[in-house]
Amino acid sequence: MNYRANLAVLFEHPEWQKPLFRALDHRQVRYLPVDLKKAAFSDDDSPLAPLYFNQASPSAYVRGNTRAVPYALSYMRALQIRGVRVLNGADAFALELSKTAQAALFHQLGVPAPRVWTFNDLDAIRARETELTYPVLLKPEQGGSGARIVLVESFAHLETLLTQRPEHWLPDNLLLLQEYFPTDPAKGIVRMEFLGGELLYAMRVISHGRFNLCPAPVCNPEDGEGGVCEIPVEESGAPPVEFYPYPDVPVGAVEWGRRIMAAGKLDVGGVEYLETQDGRLMFYDINANSNLRPSIAESFGFDPFERVVDFLLHEMKRSAKAAPRAAATV
Repeated sequence: MNYRANLAVLFEHPEWQKPLFRALDHRQVRYLPVDLKKAAFSDDDSPLAPLYFNQASPSAYVRGNTRAVPYALSYMRALQIRGVRVLNGADAFALELSKTAQAALFHQLGVPAPRVWTFNDLDAIRARETELTYPVLLKPEQGGSGARIVLVESFAHLETLLTQRPEHWLPDNLLLLQEYFPTDPAKGIVRMEFLGGELLYAMRVISHGRFNLCPAPVCNPEDGEGGVCEIPVEESGAPPVEFYPYPDVPVGAVEWGRRIMAAGKLDVGGVEYLETQDGRLMFYDINANSNLRPSIAESFGFDPFERVVDFLLHEMKRSAKAAPRAAATV
């Protein structure tokens, strides 16, 4: 089969993939960027490359690109049915799109995690209110970049919020309440980045009450100024989010992260956990579109995007060998 490139990269955000594209250009990789915002495909189309790399994000809807998410999922499923290999493919992306599925995976793997209640109707969740201990976190099922996360103090607070702000039901009319654990603000949360099943680096993230912890410098700049993220600041006047290298991440946390990556079929991704005030670790978020932070990786002595390109080159060789057999079955 004649391919147009050796790698196709699916993306939606206009800035997040630029460091990866620069690294691919630097290494003279023959790749095609595939913009998901306005796109079309046919079931009869030949694959663009023997290997695809999905970089779509659940938060596309906050940028007005709601249609990019179902398109990406449909496109990847069609490719994979035809035998085309997609890194961070349909299963991984579907997991990132569902906080409920992530909670179920944590439970299945025996990974410590907050309990969640998923609902599509206020009366239905009211019937479960005796199970809740306030405060709880209200989150959209699809999530992404901390969008529309609110600390809810009571059922009356929840009811008022959803009555006054019906857009919180977007994009899919499914919400969840997540058990809340107070943490030491000075410790923040921990985000571990994995590449090819192994820990790339870990960092502590000090949020100062914010929920948008996106590590991309374009969203949370190094100097805390001039970010261009569409997610509004949750706490007016709060200091910017801070990111610190965390070389001493517990071995047990890393092993849990490896298990999550493998079970979730993620090739590249981030896992976040918090430390409760009594010292327990609680895992609460899985990110398939991992926005790597160069300054953190550099403190460990490497360029994160060069590592990603190394991984992609290795996977391209594997896919090139398998592609003729896959193409023969199309």
